[in-house]
Amino acid sequence: RTQARPAAPQRPAAEGPPCPQGGPGPARPRGGAGRRAGRAGPGAPPRSAAVSEPGGDGREGRSGRWCRRGAEPSRAEPGAAHGAGMVLQEPAGAPSLSTAAGGVGDAAAEVQLSRLRWAVLVLFSSYSLCNAFQWIQYGSINNIFMRFYDVSPFAIDWLSMSYMLIYIPLLFPVAWLLDKRGLRLIALAGSALNAVGAWVKLGSLKPHLFPVTVLGQVICGLAQVFILGMPSRIASVWFGSHEVSTACSFAVFGNQLGIAAGFLVPPVLVPNVEDVEKLAYHISIMFFMTAGVASALFILVIIVFKEKPPSPPSRAQASIQSRPTADYSYVQSILRLLRNINFLLLMITYGLNVGCFYALSTLLNRMVIHRYPGEEVNAGRIGLTIILSGMAGALISGIWLDKTKTYKQTTLVVYIMSLVGMIVYTFTLNLGHLWVVFVTAGLLGFFMTGYLPLGFEFAAELTYPESEGTSSGLLNVSAQIFGIAFTIGQGQIMDRFGTEAGNLLLCSILFLGTVMTAFIKADLRRQQANLENE
Repeated sequence: RTQARPAAPQRPAAEGPPCPQGGPGPARPRGGAGRRAGRAGPGAPPRSAAVSEPGGDGREGRSGRWCRRGAEPSRAEPGAAHGAGMVLQEPAGAPSLSTAAGGVGDAAAEVQLSRLRWAVLVLFSSYSLCNAFQWIQYGSINNIFMRFYDVSPFAIDWLSMSYMLIYIPLLFPVAWLLDKRGLRLIALAGSALNAVGAWVKLGSLKPHLFPVTVLGQVICGLAQVFILGMPSRIASVWFGSHEVSTACSFAVFGNQLGIAAGFLVPPVLVPNVEDVEKLAYHISIMFFMTAGVASALFILVIIVFKEKPPSPPSRAQASIQSRPTADYSYVQSILRLLRNINFLLLMITYGLNVGCFYALSTLLNRMVIHRYPGEEVNAGRIGLTIILSGMAGALISGIWLDKTKTYKQTTLVVYIMSLVGMIVYTFTLNLGHLWVVFVTAGLLGFFMTGYLPLGFEFAAELTYPESEGTSSGLLNVSAQIFGIAFTIGQGQIMDRFGTEAGNLLLCSILFLGTVMTAFIKADLRRQQANLENE
């Protein structure tokens, strides 16, 4: 029995179907009394194919590899019973499972969540917060900067709209970089530009230096291009399928919390004083604080932020990572997105909703001061209420989506409630009671701001396996275009016909978006990919 025996010849192919792995590997001799492969009698129907190894007594031994007809290959558990559908351990030298399954099986076997994912998410949210703060820090005290720089209200509005304008032409180059170079380079560029813009603003502390503050704001607007498309991409690359929507909500949180801070902090740090020198001193404190925080966050990004986790966090992500790079074409990806009718509808409806939010945020100070003179601090607090309630709405929506996967239904309900909230806010703003405005603004923010991560995640589902950076980038371009148009249009209507007429414009736009959302089909491709790979 210890002597080497020649390998037994293979059985005829008619005995059973070939094993999907492509044939047996080298056979290992086995001793002991041999048993018939699969214990099938001569007259039994062939349920599996077997390649024999010689037994110790010269009779047929057990096969080196078994597989059920039509079934996917798998590895046998130790001690598993022999019979139909059971698989024995592959012999040494056999092709790996990843080869048989086209690489997906091996990738799926390595799915694992990284502990670093939460640090990456928090860090991204933090520098996104700082960038969003710089977007709205002028608009929240519009009247004070207007007087300090001696410019028109429209000029201050353009400091906010510059963020939107810069994003539109630079989306595609940055999205291409995100696809080709990955998350880390984009994070470094976004946090670095954010810090540089903050330091440039410190050179604009004289009334005649308005162009310098415009330059600083433009640089911060460039940073925003490297930030807005990241939430859904970070969620997909770093988080598992059961937490991806919640992670996207947290990533959007940073931006929303920054807007909230932009409403709350500037009215406190920069009081409406008459002395220009004192005003410059208060503005310098705000600018110095912002620059210090932005610089610290940039250093942390250099140290902490990684390209991707060691192992893919979900089967859908494993499938994407196993795809050869040469198979991916950025231009073709965009063309496929633009041919996707459901995504096009979502892109328009997302732009309508978020464009209304941008216009409301930019013009909120003017709305409140017009009806409640001298209430700059409360105007900021109303903006804070809108954002904080929206963050709660986004968190609840993200958890709900992870539990139910009802993307279409949730998006439609939130859109309808955004319309209802806007109508209620419009007709209660002029009642003369600030506490009523706080309540209605909170209701509006819960749904309108809570819609932001819903759009990103719904787009990722509709467009899988296309890059999340490209799909969310197109959503943001739509939002910027509509945001500029709505801000200018509502501002002009408010100047000529009053605040209520301007808000009614936003109500009609949200109604149109609600109708269009109802026509989007719930083609959840990413969820389907996860289910198929499982």
